[in-house]
Amino acid sequence: MVVSLEEMKQYLRVDFEDDDSFITNALHSAESLCADIARLSAEEFSETQTAKIAVMYAVAYLYEHREDADHHALTLSLRSLLEGVRRSKF
Repeated sequence: MVVSLEEMKQYLRVDFEDDDSFITNALHSAESLCADIARLSAEEFSETQTAKIAVMYAVAYLYEHREDADHHALTLSLRSLLEGVRRSKF
């Protein structure tokens, strides 16, 4: 994993365990989404300099907007964030 559960909870300022399952699932989804947007394998993506911040951004967005997340807007933001490492072709 690019970001550990503890790192993510600290970033979110969550000091309770009630949302651990949600955050863990969001971490997995965010890593996969970011790697897909960057058009990199999971291993290649984890080695980029922007991997951690992109995953943390995505998880924070999903956590804060869990009821009304706009996945299209999230994808566009991540695409902009990852433009520097994004492959032009698969």
